[in-house]
Amino acid sequence: MIPATYRKIVTRKFSRNFREATEIISVPMQMPGPGQILVKNYYAGVNASDVNIAAGVYPLGDPPFDMGVESSGEVVAVGEGVTNVKVGDHVLLFVIGGGYREYLVTDAAGAYKIPGATAGATALMVGALTARVGMYIAGELKSGETILITAAAGGVGSFAVQYAKLEGNHVIGTTSTEEKAALLHELGCDRVIVYTKEDVASVLKKEYPEGIDFVFESVGIELFDAAVDALKIRGRMVINGYISEYNDGAKPVNQPRIYERLLWSSRTLRGFLLPHYGEYIQSHAQAAIEEYSSGKLKAYADPTSFAGLESVPDAVEYLHSGKSMGKVVVSYV
Repeated sequence: MIPATYRKIVTRKFSRNFREATEIISVPMQMPGPGQILVKNYYAGVNASDVNIAAGVYPLGDPPFDMGVESSGEVVAVGEGVTNVKVGDHVLLFVIGGGYREYLVTDAAGAYKIPGATAGATALMVGALTARVGMYIAGELKSGETILITAAAGGVGSFAVQYAKLEGNHVIGTTSTEEKAALLHELGCDRVIVYTKEDVASVLKKEYPEGIDFVFESVGIELFDAAVDALKIRGRMVINGYISEYNDGAKPVNQPRIYERLLWSSRTLRGFLLPHYGEYIQSHAQAAIEEYSSGKLKAYADPTSFAGLESVPDAVEYLHSGKSMGKVVVSYV
């Protein structure tokens, strides 16, 4: 039975403190119109940029606005003309503002059918999708290269490692703990650098004197600097984020401008934000789902339990604590 109301998380004021910026509200149930579906969310993915969205970095207008991004759940009602899914189907969704809520009305065309909504499957919709588009399209992923992936045990990095290995590359992953290093070895990393025990810049200089072909970078600060310096002639880097500065904002840097480090080696830096690559989302999301369903791609969800909308601020803070491994997921079931 579909209830008369449901709950969701909205941002009430701009703040990088997710807990202070957001609140849970109850709203009347909305039924689907033509071409739309109503989904009962079972799981939602937690993303590093949740704090950026709450801070107003994304152009979503003034508060209040809805929070959360990817989710998985069950179709409980369909509007006129919907033929790709039916009531009872389980789907994956990628809707900014659609994750941190109990129910969601959305266009049926953006729903991806899956055998069952699970925490692992939920990790695909931003984690694998970001890695796939970021590596293959923005990064022009090739074979036979030396590739460095930072935050390699995270919700995106764990998929980036797999895509790099599937194409026959030598993969270096950075992470913070031996436990995360074990996961990276399991996923196929050829060299894991635990940066709390080894200096990344020194390791790269000593073990990879010819340089790195491609870097997929998500951390920032010292890891960013080390990665830029390690790039070989015509090496390329995709900047997927800078999570180390999300909570407090990017800090000013007093050093020669970046072009001085790029020009003399013809290095390339490319910023990458998934929503700017909208034309690739549908095909790459479907490809990731098929790879996961066939066993070609593994999805790792952090085992820490977060249940219900009330737990979302805890989950966001846990992700930013550096303790998480794989995709952090909130359960509504």
